Amino acid sequence: MTDDIKPIIANVHEHDFHPLDDRAFTIDRHLNTAGIADRNDRDWYVRTRAVRDLVRAGDDDRAAIRTALEDTDPHARTVAAHALGVLGDPGAVTDLERVARSDESAVARSRAVVSLGQLARPRSAPTLETVATSDPSRDVRHQASLASHRVETNQPATDALEDAWRTLELVDRRPVTGDVAPPFSLSDAFGTEHSIEDIQGDGWAVLIWIFADWCPVCHGEFAELLEHENAFATADVRVATIECHDAYRCRAMLGTEAAPEYWFDATPRNPDEIWWPHLVDRAAAVGTQYGVDPHAFAVHAEYVNRPATVIVDPDGVIRFNYTGTFWGDRPSIPETLSMIEEESFEFEHPDRLVPEEGC
Repeated sequence: MTDDIKPIIANVHEHDFHPLDDRAFTIDRHLNTAGIADRNDRDWYVRTRAVRDLVRAGDDDRAAIRTALEDTDPHARTVAAHALGVLGDPGAVTDLERVARSDESAVARSRAVVSLGQLARPRSAPTLETVATSDPSRDVRHQASLASHRVETNQPATDALEDAWRTLELVDRRPVTGDVAPPFSLSDAFGTEHSIEDIQGDGWAVLIWIFADWCPVCHGEFAELLEHENAFATADVRVATIECHDAYRCRAMLGTEAAPEYWFDATPRNPDEIWWPHLVDRAAAVGTQYGVDPHAFAVHAEYVNRPATVIVDPDGVIRFNYTGTFWGDRPSIPETLSMIEEESFEFEHPDRLVPEEGC
């Protein structure tokens, strides 16, 4: 391993991450429950910085990153697999296939199959088909089915994904109530650009960061948004959902790519009925500015952001910035609309995790 890669992997080795349970969910080490209560926890920062720095070093050291796929630390193997997919490294196919087939960590296997999908090399199709039917984790099987579809339809990761990782700025300060909403422009899942000003118009704006197509909570929120379209229009409230993936995964959430079988009731919907933009937040570049903590914890064998709901008033000022402590912790869509209608922004989820005193 080269001198450029060694300190990046060493930082991962030195960090004490929260543990995973046998479902590949993150468990708060202090509370012994799924999620992370401490909003100042640094797991997300270490993972995100490692992927970014590996991508930046990857022009000269892709072979060195591949050696990290043999590291004894599953976190190191996971961030290495992630970076190789972003870089589109064809030399990593064999090593990623090995991780996908046999790594003891479901999260590492999941990340390896996602990266194989991002590479979209036909030679990896047999491995992905095997993992999609035989991996012991249903979550890894799901990721492999999507990756197989990417390979079949030749949809590799975009150059925009790599650019987003290379230029990612990590900030610690989260905007709070009373701050002006940080400006941004993101494309939707089909390539149309949307700025915060476009979303807001002359009224209120709601920004909702979701997880992925495998998230039953996210599907429920989409159903609630569809149900309340007229109510949002009457209240002059505009909405954007935001996902910290590349465009393919965002289209999968909309149902316009592969149609995998879910283990929950994901009622088929007509993508044309979705009245709000679903935005592609590559590398969580915007989410980082809003404090959603990308890679905060593992859910269904994938590191994801904290659930976040941000309400911006007609003057562009944040009136509500709520980030959850686990994957079900945020206001429902009707609760969000009611807060705006009543201009009362006091909310705390009844199951919100509370950090152990002194932590």
